[in-house]
Amino acid sequence: MTHLSNKKIYLLGLGALGGLIAAKLHDAFPGSVKIIADEKRQQAIQGSGLTVNGKAINFQFITPGTGHGEADLVIVAVKNAQLQQAIQDIKSFIGNDTVVISLLNGISSEEIIGDEIGHEHLLYAYGVGMDAVRKSTEIRYTNPGKIVFGEKDNHELSDRVKFVKELFDKAQMPYNIPVDMKRALWSKFMMNTGINQASAVLKAPYGAFHVPGEAYDLMLAAAGEVMELSTHYGVNLGQADVDDFLKILNTLDPAGKTSMLQDVEAGRETEVDLFAGTVLAMGKPYNLHAPVNEMLYKKIKSLNE
Repeated sequence: MTHLSNKKIYLLGLGALGGLIAAKLHDAFPGSVKIIADEKRQQAIQGSGLTVNGKAINFQFITPGTGHGEADLVIVAVKNAQLQQAIQDIKSFIGNDTVVISLLNGISSEEIIGDEIGHEHLLYAYGVGMDAVRKSTEIRYTNPGKIVFGEKDNHELSDRVKFVKELFDKAQMPYNIPVDMKRALWSKFMMNTGINQASAVLKAPYGAFHVPGEAYDLMLAAAGEVMELSTHYGVNLGQADVDDFLKILNTLDPAGKTSMLQDVEAGRETEVDLFAGTVLAMGKPYNLHAPVNEMLYKKIKSLNE
């Protein structure tokens, strides 16, 4: 790894989450952060500009497949529908010591990326607690949330984890490094499966989930099926995991919206296959019935159409 003063940090994906993180890293390392994007995308962003909480950010860009050298850290912050293209776009920037963090929803993106570029590059990661919303060229948030990351086991921090930790410390990017990363990933998967899908179907902002009612009950019912599923995969999520999720949820801007609701409103393809689709597929070998996720899957698929 190079010293922090001359590291190369490349990021792919400038949606609400990617833009928030890119802005924080850009402020801390203005000469080091570059956005991976094809020329058409670069021109679109440069032409219209991008603001984060009202501040215009002039990002530097690099084009996939060009000779910009190997990155020290690559952050992938695209949606699942763009994952295969993203893998192709980052390949030319992967060197022997490059660390890759994937912030995609679900519990499978690290395995998919690792199969293509080598699992030795991947740390497990996800973002949680962000209430960022992107509208056109403007990203706004009240809570930056945190990035949860690490190796599968973090009883002792690896050099790679220490490196990313240093970067986030300097960028004042909140983070958490759990001892058991697999359990943490499943906990986020449970959270997303509950609130993302319930919000998309009910067109409900975060505030609707802060109090008991239809939205709250639907969210917990969908999440409960993930809890049951987790027992078949040796994770055994419990009520304490739900309580932790509800604490995070209550910190989010009541007017803010989940990424899936933002996708529905913008007419974009949703990530329902990552949530209900995964629950249904992983439950099949155990004859596990998940009627709430089955209903949500059908409803959200009809919204997509």
